[in-house]
Amino acid sequence: MEIQRLRDLREDHDKAQWEVAAYLNMHRSVYRRYENGTRETPAWVLDKLADYYKVSTDYLLGRTDIPTQPKRSRRLQLT
Repeated sequence: MEIQRLRDLREDHDKAQWEVAAYLNMHRSVYRRYENGTRETPAWVLDKLADYYKVSTDYLLGRTDIPTQPKRSRRLQLT
């Protein structure tokens, strides 16, 4: 599955593929395959990229057009 937003976000942040790949601790060719959809993007990569770009994973996956990350609660509330 091609995730068009991976490329869009990278270009919007003026980053090269090798820079994002270095952040993810992988070879550029592996990251390139994630961008063009020839390799499935693992959940851990989506999670790290969401933190890197400060967007939600739902935004990366195209499930929402709202890029902001949800606020993380520091306290777990049990009912």
